[in-house]
Amino acid sequence: MEENNNKLIVFESKKIRRIWNEEEWYYSVVDIIEALTDSPKPRQYWGKIKSREFVKFQLSPIWVQLKLPAKDGKKYKTDCVNTQSAFRLIQSIPSPKAEPFKRWLAKVGYERVEEIENPELAQERMKEIYEQKGYDKDWIDKRLRGIAIRQNLTDEWKERGVIEQRNFAILTAEISKATFGMIPSKYKEYKNIPAKSKANLRDNMTDLELIFTMLGERVTTEISQNEKPKGMFENKKAAKRGGKVAGNARKNTEKEIGRSIISAENYLPEKPLKRLSNKKKK
Repeated sequence: MEENNNKLIVFESKKIRRIWNEEEWYYSVVDIIEALTDSPKPRQYWGKIKSREFVKFQLSPIWVQLKLPAKDGKKYKTDCVNTQSAFRLIQSIPSPKAEPFKRWLAKVGYERVEEIENPELAQERMKEIYEQKGYDKDWIDKRLRGIAIRQNLTDEWKERGVIEQRNFAILTAEISKATFGMIPSKYKEYKNIPAKSKANLRDNMTDLELIFTMLGERVTTEISQNEKPKGMFENKKAAKRGGKVAGNARKNTEKEIGRSIISAENYLPEKPLKRLSNKKKK
């Protein structure tokens, strides 16, 4: 499956309409069914699946209705699913073309169970994924260490009563702004990472950017553990202080090496793979 443009993806010459909704892509159900079954009447096929898999058992629908363009150029409400629900839909399709996806989903599920029983497996598999993407070993080691530091920080926030993801994002933005002078969304813009992309900002950071990100989050964790702040107001102050420590260290480092740590480089898959470096551009 490959991306074609902002409205279509192509699967084995079959076009699948999609639309950006609530910060993620949603795909046309009938288009997915047509691609996987070659059914001449995908709407009727979907009607049977809908009745058999959901209506019969009184399950909550996995689809939403969104307006997509039709062949006549007009937009009509169409049943759509996000990525997670698309996998659920594929499991419901008895077609040879769907079997590779089903086997892959079964394999992923089995590996996830293994990782729960042995967390070290998850780390090893993550290393393999980054290696396959072309990252070098030193960068991978920093990225994995950063993930561990991030996990410790979110665990600490939960201990302090901060449990919602949107509040995590607010506190992370405070650290980022104090460290780099930019909140994550602006940092992604600086690196030319599309707003609708699921690309992780940290996967597009250089070694030094990762190091100062880790420093800001680790110091914030230490401050929180020592002072046990309560509520968002106090946790925001701790996040700013942790980020400020990293920000001052970044500025001192920039004076010593004679260039900015903040880099516009990214590591998007549509570009030729190359190692992100900290070398000064000529």
